[in-house]
Amino acid sequence: MAGGIENKRRNRGSVAMSAKMEQRIRELRKEFGYVLQLNSADTAVLGTHHTPLAQGAASFAQAYYDFLFDNPATADVLYALEREGGNVGDLVRGHLQQMVALLDPEFEPRAGEIGVRHSLHDIQPIWVMGAHRLYLDHLNKLIHSIPNIPPQEGLLLEEAVLKRVFFNMGIMLQTYWEALEQDYLEARETVVTEQGRIEQLLANIPQMPWSVDVRKNAIIYASPATEKLCTGGMKAPIPCIDQVWDDDRERLAAAWQTAVAGEPAETEIRVQHRDQECWFRMRLFPARVRRRVCRIDGIMEDVSAQREALSRLEVQTVTDHLTDLANRTLLYDRINQSISQGQRSGGRKFVLMLLDLIHFKLVNDTLGHTAGDGLLRQVAVRLKNVLRESDTLARLGSDEFAVLMPEVDNPQRAAAKVARKILDSFKEPFLFRDEELFFSTAIGIAVYPDHGSDADTLLDRADIAMQQSKRSDQGFVFYDHDAGRDSSTQMQVSGQLRHALERNEFELHYQPRVDMRTQQICGAEALLRWNHPREGMVAPGQFLHIAEQLGLMSPITNWVLVTALRQSQDWKKSGINLPVSVNVSTQSFRTPRFLDRIEWALSEAGVSGHDLELEITENTLMSDLDHGHMMLERLAAMHVSVSVDDFGTGYSSLSSLKKLPIQTIKIDRSFLQNLPRNESDAMMVRSIIDLGHNFGFRVVAEGVESNASWSLLETLGCDEVQGYHIGIPMAELAFADWMSGSHWSTPQH
Repeated sequence: MAGGIENKRRNRGSVAMSAKMEQRIRELRKEFGYVLQLNSADTAVLGTHHTPLAQGAASFAQAYYDFLFDNPATADVLYALEREGGNVGDLVRGHLQQMVALLDPEFEPRAGEIGVRHSLHDIQPIWVMGAHRLYLDHLNKLIHSIPNIPPQEGLLLEEAVLKRVFFNMGIMLQTYWEALEQDYLEARETVVTEQGRIEQLLANIPQMPWSVDVRKNAIIYASPATEKLCTGGMKAPIPCIDQVWDDDRERLAAAWQTAVAGEPAETEIRVQHRDQECWFRMRLFPARVRRRVCRIDGIMEDVSAQREALSRLEVQTVTDHLTDLANRTLLYDRINQSISQGQRSGGRKFVLMLLDLIHFKLVNDTLGHTAGDGLLRQVAVRLKNVLRESDTLARLGSDEFAVLMPEVDNPQRAAAKVARKILDSFKEPFLFRDEELFFSTAIGIAVYPDHGSDADTLLDRADIAMQQSKRSDQGFVFYDHDAGRDSSTQMQVSGQLRHALERNEFELHYQPRVDMRTQQICGAEALLRWNHPREGMVAPGQFLHIAEQLGLMSPITNWVLVTALRQSQDWKKSGINLPVSVNVSTQSFRTPRFLDRIEWALSEAGVSGHDLELEITENTLMSDLDHGHMMLERLAAMHVSVSVDDFGTGYSSLSSLKKLPIQTIKIDRSFLQNLPRNESDAMMVRSIIDLGHNFGFRVVAEGVESNASWSLLETLGCDEVQGYHIGIPMAELAFADWMSGSHWSTPQH
């Protein structure tokens, strides 16, 4: 807007004087002529002595130039004029000609036009007055140098010259000020017009801007939409503060304090408006004067529709579309929540059941999928009726259901009681088109933490128990450690394991690691899973020991290394620079050709050693320090980094590890289970972090399950964290989706 006004001024000065301005200058000549009493006597005396005065005035040029360029402010204006393409010589000569013209008896001043041009070039009035004073002094000296001029005539000549100089200077200054006034009026009109447009724009956009003077604690601007929203009146420092839900005010206050401290902030709050709950996204932007926040500009945007759509999407994401029960994703989340609660409460137990409908496939194949879908909905209703409100009922697949019973005092008794109720609910026939149908269910039960400490293990063991229930026709069976390890099962697993690689049944899940300082994803740990054709996803703890006994670790390790490194290469191609870490077993680390295998995997995947981190347990390294040192030296030469996994559970010390070329130590998850509540664990973790830093290691905490653990580790100076609080292990596509939607940033090329 200011640029537009300036352009108007310059354009006005670059064209001929308007008729209105010429008329105004004629009026000023009459006014100034009357006030100064210019008369014929002045004209006569100037006519008598015009020649010596005009000739002498020409010598004024040098003094005038010196006056203009000795004054820094005047010189800056003239130099600026030259930079814009103007001619300073022409400007000054024009001024001199105007001044010499003052002495002409038939004087026709151009002072008005010059005054307008002075306003355009920011030539200040005081400079104009100085130039005329200098010229008047020069003329007075010339008058006194005229020979044989009578004293009375000399006085008349001085008076006439004084009148002419004042006449010229007065008109010049008057037109200068009137030009500025005209500029002001035009600028004000432009500002009013622009403000009207802005107000109209702000009234029509969905966002609601407002500004608060922090020092005065006063709202200095609020858009019409903001005022309309705040039915209770505008109150500083935040409009509509009285309409914000009580549960959200603390979060809003925290965002406000962040903005007052000088950082932009954003949060979402609920506002009560005309008996409706509306969600608004609040953005706060601090403005500083001399490095102090003096104003905060806010923007509110109604995101109720987005919230509602997101809520529907979230429900669809975690809900089985057929039965409206929880799906596998939500079940995992509830299991992990129960694990976290159990860890916080000192080992509170919960029950996980898996149900498989017996003979349902026959019904489905005989009567069709429409009948099968209807029967599954009937099963869902019956199961809900025998469970508590606090229990989670989920449908995992075709005819497979799961029940999570959180916080049970006596898990064996409670699970048996509910299992009997479930079995009893299947005694009544199911109906399809007035036809009675009968089928039952097999139930497998696992108890946390007796049968596992993570979701995958608990589901695997509940599934083992369910399979046993099917085989034994017992109705429900609790997982039995001994039964899980019996030789016949192991023989069966070993036979299937031999063909798992050939049948492409292995897959890798990736769990992210986050740098606590940068809040950036800094790596991903590749975790092996066996996608068994009948048993489903099998955790490595159930088959790796068998693989070692069968001598299958080498081909499995080769597959893991190449697959993980190819995944890292794929991330690079998509612009994400994310190294992978791979766990190395003791047997693999001691294999003579282990280093050759690493070189082969890097070459096969087309990546460098910088993209790979090997996680080797503390005990593996310390069992043979000389061998370990030699192996790590050669890995370092390949630029492959090494981290000590499960640190704190073995018999080493940091002082021993400092002799080895390692980069990272990972604190075992056992130290973090009760970290926020257990002072001794906190002291141990602090000691490990401090000593690790002293020896130049980065320190990673595994098993971070809660925000409280995160906050404490951040306070203790931990470098990186990994655990369910950041992200669960995810398959390749799920991990990619998670990264794209995560609030953690990803490292780019």
